[in-house]
Amino acid sequence: ADARVSGEEAVKDFCRVSHLQVALRWQGGVDGWTWTSCDGLRTSLVHLDLSDNDFTAEDAGLLSGIVGEWKALAYLDLRDNVIGDEGVEALAEGLWECTALAHLDVSDNDIGAKGAGRLAEVLGECKALAHLGLSHNRIGAEGARRLVGVLGKCHTLAHLDLSMNFIGAEGAGRLAGGLGECKSLIHLDLSHNRIGAEGAGRLAEVLGDCKTLASIDLSNNQIGDEGAGRLGGGIGECKALTHLDLWHNKIGAEGAMRLADGLGECRALVHLGLSHNRIGAEGAGRLAEVLGKCKKLAHLDVRYNQIGEEGTGRLADLLDECTALARLDLQPNHIDDD
Repeated sequence: ADARVSGEEAVKDFCRVSHLQVALRWQGGVDGWTWTSCDGLRTSLVHLDLSDNDFTAEDAGLLSGIVGEWKALAYLDLRDNVIGDEGVEALAEGLWECTALAHLDVSDNDIGAKGAGRLAEVLGECKALAHLGLSHNRIGAEGARRLVGVLGKCHTLAHLDLSMNFIGAEGAGRLAGGLGECKSLIHLDLSHNRIGAEGAGRLAEVLGDCKTLASIDLSNNQIGDEGAGRLGGGIGECKALTHLDLWHNKIGAEGAMRLADGLGECRALVHLGLSHNRIGAEGAGRLAEVLGKCKKLAHLDVRYNQIGEEGTGRLADLLDECTALARLDLQPNHIDDD
């Protein structure tokens, strides 16, 4: 059974509710939690969505006193609130008891390094954790360092989103030190973090140890030609890779060519996103040469890359070699409309 609550509406007959979305602008305080008094929730509630509710540190503290009692809770969504480090500190006390928790998303909550560290301490005990969302916070390099401990302990962690967190090259390097210990990781999102060439290089060094990693997003990270080249040197070892996003990274022809050397070994590749770079005709030509080996490639995005007519023609040849290619995004690229 599902339930949706709005305003101050009384919530009744919760004994069999398994999915609950509290869809309101949070009223706050103890009065906002009257719906939690039903004993039935302790054994039935599996999915709780409290996203986008102006949820405060005080509310997080109140939730902490209750959440540990919901023994079946597997999904907790707290995105787009304002709990901050103080709220995470309070919430952590209750999360210790959430042994069934598989999905936790606290994105966009003004969480810093201190909050990330506290989460790391607790989530290492959540043995079922598969999804951790911390996007749009401010954990920085120190928060990334403190999260490394989770990677080795959460043996079921499959999805890690740390995008938009100012982790920089240092933070990427710290994370790289723990990625090899995360044997179940499938999706890694470090986009919008200014990791630069050095951070990309550190990550490239450990990709061979990430046997299950299928999706990597390093978009908008200023990795440049050097970073793309270093990725090219390691990404070929990532045999499970299906999705790679590197848009908006100042990658030129040299970087594209060096990256291509590794991509030719990624035979499971389905999606490659390189839009908003400057690979030019030469880079496009080299990509065309190697991507023909990627027979599962279904989507190639090279928009805004100044590839011109020559580069477009080279990439168009992929349509004959990659029979799975359903979408080839080329415009605008200084291509004649004819």
